[in-house]
Amino acid sequence: MLSHISSSLSHTSSTTTALLFSSTAKSLRPKLPFYPFHFPIQQKRHRCMASSIDSVANDLKKQRLQGTKNVKLNIEELNWDNSFVHELPGDPRTDSIPRQVLHACYTKVLPSAPVNNPQLVAWSESVAELLELDPKEFERPDFPVIFSGASPLMGAIPYAQNYGGHQFGTWAGQLGDGRAITLGEILNSKSQRWELQLKGAGKTPYSRFADGFAVLRSSIREFLCSEAMHGLGIPTTRALCLVTTGKGVMRDMFYDGNPKDEPGAIVCRVAQSFLRFGSYQLHASRGKKDFEIVRALADYTIRYHFPHLENMTRNESISCNTDEEDNSAVDLTLNKYAAWAVEVAERTASMIARWQDVGFTHGVMNTDNMSMLGLTIDYGPFGFLDASDPSYTPNTTDLPGRRYCFANQPDVGLWNIAQFTSALSTAELLNNKEADYAMERYGNKFMDDYQDIMTRKLGLAKYNKKLIGELLKNMAIDKVDYTNFFRSLSNIKADPTIPEDQLLDPLKAVLLDIGMERKEAWTSWVKSYIQELSTTGVSDEERKVSMNSVNPKYILRNYLCQSAIDAAEQDDFGEVRQLLKVMRFPFDEQPDMEKYARLPPAWANRPGVCMLSCSS
Repeated sequence: MLSHISSSLSHTSSTTTALLFSSTAKSLRPKLPFYPFHFPIQQKRHRCMASSIDSVANDLKKQRLQGTKNVKLNIEELNWDNSFVHELPGDPRTDSIPRQVLHACYTKVLPSAPVNNPQLVAWSESVAELLELDPKEFERPDFPVIFSGASPLMGAIPYAQNYGGHQFGTWAGQLGDGRAITLGEILNSKSQRWELQLKGAGKTPYSRFADGFAVLRSSIREFLCSEAMHGLGIPTTRALCLVTTGKGVMRDMFYDGNPKDEPGAIVCRVAQSFLRFGSYQLHASRGKKDFEIVRALADYTIRYHFPHLENMTRNESISCNTDEEDNSAVDLTLNKYAAWAVEVAERTASMIARWQDVGFTHGVMNTDNMSMLGLTIDYGPFGFLDASDPSYTPNTTDLPGRRYCFANQPDVGLWNIAQFTSALSTAELLNNKEADYAMERYGNKFMDDYQDIMTRKLGLAKYNKKLIGELLKNMAIDKVDYTNFFRSLSNIKADPTIPEDQLLDPLKAVLLDIGMERKEAWTSWVKSYIQELSTTGVSDEERKVSMNSVNPKYILRNYLCQSAIDAAEQDDFGEVRQLLKVMRFPFDEQPDMEKYARLPPAWANRPGVCMLSCSS
């Protein structure tokens, strides 16, 4: 069981709030530290089922090269499967009138966003490869019409998914796809399943008081970040294309009572599945009559997305003690749902560790925004750290409590896993020990992955808690640019004979406007760092290559998005397409693209650029 660790840090926001677990998990109340440099280095080890996380990561890496090169289909030849609507209970009604939809996982509904001469803004050829879609299809005059939802696709069975969720720690009941409509699932020649979804395609029964549309501003951000995160090697949903609708959408961007007409747009999102934690929570919350729906949905998920868990054989290596003082064990072969919950927990932990690696802050980590597959999903008010600030949140709605700030993300991930396992326990798929064990595995997986990441980011031979802790503390004090600092760190030579007054020369571009006292603190740290590097036996050149392969030069800073948005709103899509190209290879130098690695300009601090609401 994870330790309950105090997280009050002098350099983090005093508004950071403690997170509480649901009543079914009160006995555990596990707590991860708010900022990674306070993680304990010692963790209990289990002799357990080998996690499939590594294989999942390898599969994601292969996506860059996936796609059978000699299979190129036109749109009409795509192989639609539609297992979700064929195998799970659906809503008998097909209208889009907002309502409570009971005893159903989805509602069949057609895209309904009005369009007028829709235009193709941007597209991803690497996603087309996953679908085995011929890139020439992007040149079709009717392509924007088809992917605006205005022209039906033969074989597709569009629907909106029904799910619930906790929003900012409070159960919100039914939520569902309020403006996203899944076209269906495509099977490629490798039998890989890909769900295509149009975001901004119109009203559904889950739209509540909203119009079901999306604006160009938020759609550009979602399209670009989906592909940028993939370039960074982080598990994510993908984006095939982005089209304008040619129609205006009224939005009050700052919630200040001054709405304005903005260009409408639709993103075609792609993922193996858009199932979320809330997909299971909703039905578990509705009483025993819906427990069978939770089981059916879990069986469906395992059958198509975790098939290795279907026919496990008993093996001593996956019988795991849950506590050093408790001789009882969790045998994951005896309950596939327990094995599944553990894998979901570990995938989630691994994903969030990668977020912390690159300074990504999701902004809205509600349980309805947590993917069952450990994918980054639902790009709303996200942001990458510019200045190193553990309390940073890109979401104006989150400012009062900063629940979803950068430093809190590991804790929130654990809290969300607790809600997920609570739902499975309520539906009688897990017992309490199995639920607790899934949460414990989340904590161990996160700390293992994060320590490995930080070791590689600094080019060390082994994890050094003190050295890394001091570094992150110094970065937070001086608000050092997170991305550029780690990239510059590879310029330091492992030479203990360098004169003291030259130690900070490799970091001059990132240690700006620091006084004498802070200069002394940094000099002391660099000395310790060089001493540690000198024991690795790795040459400076080799280490630089290695560090630059994990510390990106380019990230999707908010001001870059805003520049592309400003141009696109004037019908110039060139900057969106250029950003997409740069973000495909964030670890490469790309000498002609240096401007995309610059620090944010002064105008980037204006409202609406680096602080965003959920109005989209």
